[in-house]
Order: sequence, then structure tokens, then C-alpha cells
Amino acid sequence: MTKFRLAIIAAAFALLIGLAGYNWYNSLKGGANGARSQYASQVDPSVTIGGPFTLTNQDGQRVDQSILNGKWTAVFFGYTYCPDVCPLTLQSLARTKAALGKDADKLQIVFITVDPERDSPANMKAYLASGGFPPGVIGLTGSSEEIKSVEKAYRVTASKSGDGDNYTYNHTAVIFLMNPKGQFDSPLMSDITPQQSAEQIKDSMKAAT
Repeated sequence: MTKFRLAIIAAAFALLIGLAGYNWYNSLKGGANGARSQYASQVDPSVTIGGPFTLTNQDGQRVDQSILNGKWTAVFFGYTYCPDVCPLTLQSLARTKAALGKDADKLQIVFITVDPERDSPANMKAYLASGGFPPGVIGLTGSSEEIKSVEKAYRVTASKSGDGDNYTYNHTAVIFLMNPKGQFDSPLMSDITPQQSAEQIKDSMKAAT
């Protein structure tokens, strides 16, 4: 397959993911709320995203929602066997952090699996330590019940596709930007560049001061 055809396929895939994220976001927006910036609009305050959880990180330690406190956090749901969206999103977040410059240390990344059956803490740790991903990502897994609970809290959908060991997941691919109080701020949409994501995060940081 030529590089040109690969580029076309990648562009079409990114467009589909972007449209899915846009539709998810529009379902949460309040019609009377104005845009805070060119990248993010206010979300209907009656819609709650996030909340309490207890999960296990890649080091086998039990943690809860307090890990979101004190820093801005990009929360993303995915799984280590994901062939495209998840690694591309983590790579994009690495570029977003780099684009934050002096504010990079104010942002942490939390990656929550939708596939607890395969994503043990050890598998999460090995995956996140592989090249190209941002250093310091917090990987979270847990029991099926715990994962379903946090998916519900963040209004994430994840459906298993296929049988045997090679199944995949169709899942929500929105990045949730949470403020240092652990509260939802805005979605980071997949159809904007890492530089634009960084500008959105900086706008949110400024608005919170």
C-alpha cells in the first residue's frame, strides 16, 4: 500500500472520529451558553461528567478520584490492544504537552482501560512505557464492575466487537479535560491540532485564575 493511500485512510479515519466526538459534545451542550474560546464551549451545567471512582494503577496501587486534584488532567478511555485511536491519541497528547511549554507540568494524563479482561496493571505498565507515549501517564484498570462504573460517570460507551482473543472495542474517543478540583472543564476534540489543544488548555488555565 502506498504512502499516499495510507495518508488518505488516516485522514478519513480522523474525520470519522472527529465527527463522533463532535456529535457526543453537541449532545451535552446547553443552547443558551456562549463559547468561552474558539475551541471550547460551555457544557450544559445540568450534565455531570466525572465523579468518584476506585481503580488500580499500573503499579498495582489502588487509587481514587483524588489523583485528579491539584493538576489539570486529560482523561482518556481506551485499551492497550487498540490498533489505532488509542496510540494515536496518546501520541497527540504528548505533542500537546510539549506545546504547553512552561505549563506542561500543570497537566497530567490519565488513561483508563475499557478492556479490564486483558489490561492488567502489568500490561498497562508495559504499554505506557513503550516509545512515543508521554512520560508519566497514569494507567488505570480494575474489575469489570469498577470499569463500568467509571464509564457511566464519564458518559463513555464501550462495546466489544468480535470473538476469541482478537476482539476489539468500539468506544468513546473524547479526551476529558478536568480542572484541578477534579471537575469536568471541557472536551479536547480529536479534530483539532495538538497546538490548538494546548491553546484550549491554556485558556482554561487562565479562566480559572
